[in-house]
Amino acid sequence: MTILVIGSTGTIGSQIVQRLADQGAPVRALMRDSGKYKGPAGIEPVQGNMSDVASMREALKGIDTLFLLNAVAADEMTQALITLDLAREASIQRFVYFSVLNSALFDDVPHFAGKHLAERVIDTQGIPATVLRPAYFMQNDMMFKDALKAGLYPQPIGSIASQNVGIHRQRRFELG
Repeated sequence: MTILVIGSTGTIGSQIVQRLADQGAPVRALMRDSGKYKGPAGIEPVQGNMSDVASMREALKGIDTLFLLNAVAADEMTQALITLDLAREASIQRFVYFSVLNSALFDDVPHFAGKHLAERVIDTQGIPATVLRPAYFMQNDMMFKDALKAGLYPQPIGSIASQNVGIHRQRRFELG
C-alpha cells in the first residue's frame, strides 16, 4: 500500500508524512521541487503540480491511498477537481480529503465553496473517501502574536463556543 500525500510540506501534511514514516508506511510526498525535500528518511519525494495533469498522473502511478490537502489558492477548486478525476482514473482505493467544517454554509467564501464542490464530486462519483472537516487550527493564532500578548483575541467567534481542531504530537495516524 503506497500513500501519496498532497500538501506534504505544510503544517498538517508534514505531520501526516512524519506519522506515516514513523509507522514504516510506503509514502510519496508531493512537492513542487522534490530536490528540496527535508522530511523524514524513507519517504519518496515526488515532484508535481496540481495544475499540471501530466505531473499528477505520473505522481499517482502505483498509489493505493491518496491524502489530499490542497493549498488555499486562486485555482484551488480546479486543482481539487483535476486531482479527483485523476485519482478516479488511477483507481485509487482509499482517499482522504481534507476539507473544512460547514463548507456548504459559506458558499460565498471561495475556499469553502471549492471544498464543498469537491465533497459533492466525491459523493456523486462514488469515490471511496474519508472527508476530514476541521473547524479551526490554534496554529492560526500565531499570526496574532502581538494582539495575544496584549490580551486580545481578534477572532469573530461571538459568544458561542468554538471547536478547536489541530494535530497533536500525541495522536497517531493509524494505517489500515
